[in-house]
Amino acid sequence: MDALDILTNLDKVVPYYQPILSADEQIIIGYEILGRYIQGEQINSLGPFFNDKEIPEEYKFEVDQLLLERASLIASQFEPGQKLFINRSVDQLMYQDGEPFLEQLLALEKKGLPLNKFVLEIEYDSYSGDIQQVVHLLSYYRTYGIQIAVSKKEFEKSTVDLLGLLEPDILKVNLAALRLTGTSASFQDIMFTLSLLARKIGAELLFENIEMDYQLQFAWKNGGRYYQGFYLSHPAPKLVSPFMLKERLKQEFHGFILSEKKKIQAIYSAAESFHHKVQSIVVKQKKPSYEDLFLQIKREMDPAAFRMYVCDEDGFQLSANYFKNPESGWVVQSEYLHKNWSWRPYFLENIIKMRNENKGILSDLYSDIETGEPVRTFSYPVSSQEFLFIDISHHFLFDSNLIL
Repeated sequence: MDALDILTNLDKVVPYYQPILSADEQIIIGYEILGRYIQGEQINSLGPFFNDKEIPEEYKFEVDQLLLERASLIASQFEPGQKLFINRSVDQLMYQDGEPFLEQLLALEKKGLPLNKFVLEIEYDSYSGDIQQVVHLLSYYRTYGIQIAVSKKEFEKSTVDLLGLLEPDILKVNLAALRLTGTSASFQDIMFTLSLLARKIGAELLFENIEMDYQLQFAWKNGGRYYQGFYLSHPAPKLVSPFMLKERLKQEFHGFILSEKKKIQAIYSAAESFHHKVQSIVVKQKKPSYEDLFLQIKREMDPAAFRMYVCDEDGFQLSANYFKNPESGWVVQSEYLHKNWSWRPYFLENIIKMRNENKGILSDLYSDIETGEPVRTFSYPVSSQEFLFIDISHHFLFDSNLIL
């Protein structure tokens, strides 16, 4: 498919529409415009045309403008609340400082298509210009009621700073990476960070490229409000009923909910079991030495526990580490005595919670600093000034279905 063929046969350029569904209502809340080029009986994606850096931006803009004009005709048939998602790279968006794009939208508004029906979806992966110009342009667009969505093919550390500047209404997450990495700890960590960031800046998460059921479950579990992909619906030249997938999604969500409830119940049961075991040891021994305490816990909680230590209310270690070395067994790590852990997220919050409730707590899943494995920590108030921490091994969590 040659670029010149496309530019000289614009009558063969047509918009296709891929539905975007919502988790809360399980209905189609909008459509993304996708460019297609008709060659006989073949329907080709215009993705390679728009991604080709050798093609001048003015040519791409001409095709984009044509697609939007033709898509606006069908957008007038949208149900109330449905939106049209317009995809642009930052280079395309900044063409002539973004004015031609806004002029086209204003012209469409005069034809009866309100600007608050548009979501501008920016692909931000390879822009070398001034980020502040992009920020100002997006702020300008927002004054007209246009929503902003940002998508990136890859997320890295700099992504957090970028999204903080752009403050999108919607953050689009590409699940193609999940097909390659499965549910790896690194991808889970990235998703956790993105979820926190989205919540902080008030953005909704939209997961795209959902092609299998486990990806839909991943999106649902990680706070996705909107979903898009071949598993749900392929792009088509016409609109479909907004309720087309409602019953199917309700059934799939029901299965996800049952599975999640089962895992959550397993975690609560494990926390209760750990609490009663440790409480029994502490009550029986009244005021045990830390060494005696660790030896008793080792007998009761092997093979779950792999590290134990005691801290004061400010996070300073009152004991050494009692650590289970995979090769040599349990060893004492005296170098950890007096180290402070108050800087760790939720540490002080959990100290106060344990003190107020006088009950043990099982943490969320996190990556251990030393082993790199996903672990949980059970913490217990030995006294008002002493707090016991027991790290639970990845193998035990996996075998006990506590990887949530």
